Amino acid sequence: MATGTKIRTFYEGAWHDEDLKIMRAADHGSWLGTTVFDGARYVNGRAPDLEPHLARVNQSASALMITPTVTTEDMLEIVRDGLKAYSPEEAVYIRPMYWALDGDEMGIVPRENRTGFAICLEAIPMAPESAATTLCTTRFRRPVQEDNVVNAKAGCLYPNNARMLAEARSKGFGNALVADVMGNVAETATANVFMVKDGEVFTPIANGTFLSGITRARHIANFAQDGVKVHEKVLTFADFSAADEVFLSGNMSKITPVTAFEDRQYQVGPMTKRAREMYWDWAASQPL
Repeated sequence: MATGTKIRTFYEGAWHDEDLKIMRAADHGSWLGTTVFDGARYVNGRAPDLEPHLARVNQSASALMITPTVTTEDMLEIVRDGLKAYSPEEAVYIRPMYWALDGDEMGIVPRENRTGFAICLEAIPMAPESAATTLCTTRFRRPVQEDNVVNAKAGCLYPNNARMLAEARSKGFGNALVADVMGNVAETATANVFMVKDGEVFTPIANGTFLSGITRARHIANFAQDGVKVHEKVLTFADFSAADEVFLSGNMSKITPVTAFEDRQYQVGPMTKRAREMYWDWAASQPL
């Protein structure tokens, strides 16, 4: 089942006004999971950081040994053309995707230059400003690059995220605060994470166990322009328990305040509100 509505699919050189069937049963991506994607947003007639998201899907493809076949510049033009079917009042999720079509003689390693490509647009409303979530710990952890493709936005990573999220929901929480292999905080099941203590902003240092997000980088840059340094460092669960504010950062919702971590309660504080304000002020200045 699709997440959004008014779905459009770009496939084999043309836009289709439907949730188009694009993969075959014997495609390498279908049975061996060689799929990558990225996500950007169209909101209020703007698509903030669209180009970096499109560039990253090519980087993700290369990390999975899938040959990227469309330049960032060409993807920009395709997406801009596809978005003409939506009004500025509609919030749209922009998802470019690659998958491997064939494998080598053993079927395992993706064959060069045998790539499927599509872009999916879905109308998905932005979360209301009042939306917030709660966090708990999970027994599942983020992998490392030696045992998984954590340097890509790969579909094969998401079953691990799904079981983190399912465990959190089974405990009555909205999301999970997830550890890396060393037991330090990496991110949540669905987004990067920030915390505030004594007026200073902190986020887990990018250590190769999670994608250091494009929206995460945007918040760091916005804070810097506002005269606030974000400390990227090793953070523990105890640090989050002692925090004054916590918020999530991701493409889908941009800013999600956290109101609890286990039995620790938080207010939606001034730094969280400022991060949201700065992000949307910056986004309003961007071209499509």
